[in-house]
Amino acid sequence: MIRPRRLEALDSTPEAVHRHTPVRRLWYAAYGSNMHRERLTAYLAGGRPPGGLRTYPGCRDPRVPTRTAPLMLPGLLYFATESQVWTGGRAFYDPGPARAAGASQPELPSRAYLLTTGQFSDIVAQEMYREPGEDLDLTQALTHGRAWIGPGRYETLVCAGTLDGSPVLTCTAPWSSDDVALNAPSAAYLRHIGAGIVAAHDWSVHGTARYLAGCPGAAGHWTAGEIAALLSAAR
Repeated sequence: MIRPRRLEALDSTPEAVHRHTPVRRLWYAAYGSNMHRERLTAYLAGGRPPGGLRTYPGCRDPRVPTRTAPLMLPGLLYFATESQVWTGGRAFYDPGPARAAGASQPELPSRAYLLTTGQFSDIVAQEMYREPGEDLDLTQALTHGRAWIGPGRYETLVCAGTLDGSPVLTCTAPWSSDDVALNAPSAAYLRHIGAGIVAAHDWSVHGTARYLAGCPGAAGHWTAGEIAALLSAAR
């Protein structure tokens, strides 16, 4: 098993934000299908990933990430809404789920890619089926840890912390896992996410399956054994 990196606390003082803006490089923390390098390549360089139903326009800067790192994010993974690409529920990140008194903070495995601000901006645009081309203003996310850039399902930016001095950002929905109807993910989507976790974190198939089977939306619809069978068949 690969030892994951841990986040460093975000310094959101006005002096620190001023010092680090405009942001030129950042870590994009992918927690869904973009944990797969091949799929991220379609977002960066354009094209249709293997098994995909959609052709992506790509980023203005198609270069591969400078670095990658396995990273644990505070919060949980859940599935909701309906994916046009995969069918079934989409993966979302809830950075602040409600939990019982005394319960530990949940974590989810992600894969962090060191990108330019322009590349991250173009990936977010493509997540919302828009043409890339405009850099996002990240000041609000760096100052408050979260920024709402629109009402869409992936138009809430979360800055979870920093890694090696660069901010770690991802995009998710504006709602929490308690405020939306959950929806079970498809077999193909689970297989893709699970394979990404195995590749990025070197988790075992069965450990990955147990984790995914416990995520809201998948829990009660998929067993760990069924997910393990999906992952084993894909190897």
